[in-house]
Amino acid sequence: MTVHLEVSEGVGTIRLDRPPMNALDVATQDRLRELAEEVTHRDDVRAVVVWGGEKVFAAGADIKEMQNMDHAAMVVRSRGLQEAFTAVARIPKPVVAAVTGYALGGGCELALCADYRIAGENAKLGQPEILLGLIPGAGGTQRLSRLIGPSRAKDLIFTGRQVKADEALALGLVDRVVPAGEVYEQAHAWAARLATGPALALRAAKEAVDGGLETDIDTGLTIERTWFAGLFATEDREIGMRSFVEEGPGKAKFV
Repeated sequence: MTVHLEVSEGVGTIRLDRPPMNALDVATQDRLRELAEEVTHRDDVRAVVVWGGEKVFAAGADIKEMQNMDHAAMVVRSRGLQEAFTAVARIPKPVVAAVTGYALGGGCELALCADYRIAGENAKLGQPEILLGLIPGAGGTQRLSRLIGPSRAKDLIFTGRQVKADEALALGLVDRVVPAGEVYEQAHAWAARLATGPALALRAAKEAVDGGLETDIDTGLTIERTWFAGLFATEDREIGMRSFVEEGPGKAKFV
């Protein structure tokens, strides 16, 4: 398998494993979708890490494979490509990308599907598709512009340039930069902390933020209000409020 799943402490690690550069061929894309759907439905997975290993996150799509595709073939395949990445973006649990080395093209787009990105000091990110006479096709034109703003996104997409970890942090493309050897450890710790939190409230928070970004403010507020009220019917809310009243803030233990 080019992608596999490991579960510990309530954290599911989706691990890209296609040496040497984790090129995202069709089989890898389809496997990503399968595992995204699996962690979505597994009760023992409460948070997710997407990781490419110690040396590289993912250097992009498999160019040799794509070179053999004509327009008709890509019309069919492009939907599957986007669906694979969208499946990761729609995992209704906290997702962190642990980025070491290159995260280019599809690799960068995969990192964009996470809720939070921790990058190693050796990371390099970018959308170099323009250098192939193409544009990003796995969500880069949409998720990148929503994350860092349209003008910054256009700079990266128009030029195809790579940015190092420090610039990626300044742009808001990544959220934390750590020594390369600590990337997975810190990503897993981030996920493990959230894995002990209130699962339904975390899901509600994610869906409210993501759903609100895709619509107008009034509709977004309706989404928020609906989730907020709905959580009053959950055991998590009962546990959290009872613990606050009896023990003080921050001591609730959710199940």
